[in-house]
Amino acid sequence: MNPYVLTILLSSLGLGTTLTFASSHWLLAWMGLEINTLAIIPLMAQQHHPRAVEAATKYFLTQATAAAMILFAATTNAWLVGEWSINDMSHPIASSMTIAALALKIGLAPMHFWLPEVLQGLDLVTGLVLSTWQKLAPLALIIQVAPTINPMMLTLLGLLSTLIGGWGGLNQIQVRKILAYSSIAHMGWMIIISQYAPHLTLLALGMYVFMTSTAFLSLKMTSATNISTVTAMWSKTPILVSTTALALLSLGGLPPLTGFMAKWLILQEMAKQQLPLTATIMALAALLSLYFYLRLCYAMTLTISPSTTNATAPWRTRTTQSTITLALFTVVTLGLLPITPAIITLVI
Repeated sequence: MNPYVLTILLSSLGLGTTLTFASSHWLLAWMGLEINTLAIIPLMAQQHHPRAVEAATKYFLTQATAAAMILFAATTNAWLVGEWSINDMSHPIASSMTIAALALKIGLAPMHFWLPEVLQGLDLVTGLVLSTWQKLAPLALIIQVAPTINPMMLTLLGLLSTLIGGWGGLNQIQVRKILAYSSIAHMGWMIIISQYAPHLTLLALGMYVFMTSTAFLSLKMTSATNISTVTAMWSKTPILVSTTALALLSLGGLPPLTGFMAKWLILQEMAKQQLPLTATIMALAALLSLYFYLRLCYAMTLTISPSTTNATAPWRTRTTQSTITLALFTVVTLGLLPITPAIITLVI
């Protein structure tokens, strides 16, 4: 892609998200979401591959539907209550429509069906942008409207997302689909706590962005897109395989890695809110996700692809990709748990 065009598209992505962050009026927030959607579609379709074009089309139709629902909900609220402000979504019909539209935007269950299919059609870098950056603006809106939403609705969305995100990834062999279901499960954790402790939603989002970036960039280094190619990674980059396996376990929330921090604090907050049953279901649903991360780790580290030798091949050329970003994300993904108290102090 032409670098000037790429610069314009990336700037538009940044502008759309910033516009939504800064807005207190529904029309401005909707405009930011639309700029975001229109900026990423050319990035999705840049490969001129049928799967990429199909993914871009599915994404456009889904996001256009969600945007229309948001506009309809905002107009309904203005008509019934007389307020266009994001923080004054006081009518139950308008607030329910809004949360349904935002859930469709970020791929929460049961509006998640588009996400694995779209992510499977993209290359790893665009998939990373879709899984991280594109979640920021809708989540900012969800945090703002969460106090006006029926708590049972948010709890059901969160529980469904963690359960379906765990179950859906169990039988997948495509790494991008596994990461898509991982995204659905993590969004469930963020949504369920947004009504009680929004700062924990932000903390979980930050941790999720770092861990997912590490996973995507690690896979990009070796161009691994399904489990059979993952088994050949160890002979090319044994050290990278070790850090990638640990990053996946961190995504699963295994102590003593960074991913455990957000899950631990969310479960603690839910216990404080007298929701032991919900917390137990969430913890058990996390085990489902952990299984498919372990499956990937097993394929990476403990299996040998039939086509590889037992030694690191010396004739392979070194990668020309930059590794600084991956190194920084890996350090954050693996080592932040010991400084949890400092992070809590900063976030609250």
